[in-house]
This record gives sequence, C-alpha cells and structure tokens, in this order.
Amino acid sequence: MSTEEALFQYLIRLGDNALILGQRLGEWCGHAHQLESDIALTNVALDQIGQARNLLTEAGRIEGKGRTEDDLAFFRSEMEFRNNLLVEQDNGDFAQTIARQYLFDVFQFHLLTELSRSSNEFLEAFAKKSLKEVSYHRKLSSDWMLRLGDGTEESHNRLQQAIDILWPYTAELFEMTEADKVLMELDMVPDLKLIEQKWQAEVPSHLEESRIRIPDTKGYMARGSRDGHHTEYLGYILAEMQALPRSMPEAKW
Repeated sequence: MSTEEALFQYLIRLGDNALILGQRLGEWCGHAHQLESDIALTNVALDQIGQARNLLTEAGRIEGKGRTEDDLAFFRSEMEFRNNLLVEQDNGDFAQTIARQYLFDVFQFHLLTELSRSSNEFLEAFAKKSLKEVSYHRKLSSDWMLRLGDGTEESHNRLQQAIDILWPYTAELFEMTEADKVLMELDMVPDLKLIEQKWQAEVPSHLEESRIRIPDTKGYMARGSRDGHHTEYLGYILAEMQALPRSMPEAKW
C-alpha cells in the first residue's frame, strides 16, 4: 500500500466519524430538554461538520481524482463509509446521546493529542486546531456523565442503560488496518494501542465516579466498519443526508 493510499483511507475514516457524528447531533437542534443543552449540542455538531469538511477536502486532494468534500460526503454508498459503528448509533434519549458523545470524545481527544505531533503537516495542523474544540466537547460530556449518573434515580438508570447499549461498540475504536501501519512507520499517526491505554485509564474511573458499571458483554464486541459493514442506522442517516444532493446533483447555492 502506498503512502498516499494509506493517508487517503486514514483521512476518510476520521472524516466519516466527524461527518456522521455531526449529522446525528444535528438531529437534536430544537429538541433538547433546555435551551442551553440545545445550543451546546448544536455547536458540537457544527464543530464536527467543520472537521469533516477539512478532512474530506484533504482526502480528495490526496486521492487526486477530482472529488470534492461534497462528492465524498454525498455520493458514496453505505459500504464506502468507514466511520466507527459507535458514532452512527441512535440518539435515543439525552442520556444515550451524552454517553455516546463521552465515549467518543475521550477517544478523539487522545487521538488528536498524539496527531498534533504528526510528521504530516496537514494532520499536525488539523489536530492542533481541532483539539481546542474537542477539549470543550470532552468537558461538556464528562460533566453531564457525572450529573446524570450521580443524579436522580431516573437519570442514573437511563445513563446505565445507555452505557449497556453502547459499550459493545467501543473496542472497534482501536482497531488498526494496513493504512495505520504504513503511516505509523512514517510517524504520521499514533499506534491505537496507545490511545486505547489512555482511554482505558480515563473512562472506567469516570464511570465509577458517575456510579455507572461497565456491562459484561460476555466477550462480544461489535466490529465491521473498517471493511464497510455497518449497523442498520447508517443507511437511514445517509438516506436523509444525501437525498437533496443526489436528487439535484448540479444544484448551486
């Protein structure tokens, strides 16, 4: 695998994570339980969409086939997406959205921290800029984990149920492909085993502080996104997200 191909695949994975998570969070606009939370989730969604635009634009440049960020976002099929299964999961209630956000925020924070030392100029600059946003995301979601987990009986039970649903999708965050190995040799990207160690050093202790137990998955952890296999949710997300550009591909705003 060439460096360019490996970098394209890596950028697509990061971009798809940001794009799909941003799309999911955008569904909360106007529907959160309070105005402050509504605005906060919308801002996080906008941050993720902004990251997706940068990543997919660079991916298109590296690919060299003339595809734009819009082409990559709106004209790929479900099996061409490489986002982690976690970010495509249903919003559920507010507790489930916060749990999904927290589990991903910690991963993204530590990943971007390592990428800020990348030998690749784009990844270094992207990580340093995005790390400011993701630090806020992580604080927001971790604060809400404590408030919900150590709050009322209802909020605690809802957050526990959310973690029970989402935990099986966390192991896949740290799966590596040939692209990772190629780029690791060039000091462009970190070993995801290191990111997993940092994630494991933070998440379980914070869950314990929030009075949330880690569920027993009996060894089962969901996988598949690295090969384009997704849960049923992604198809519905793409159907809504891609409907307009696919119906009017030549439209200009």
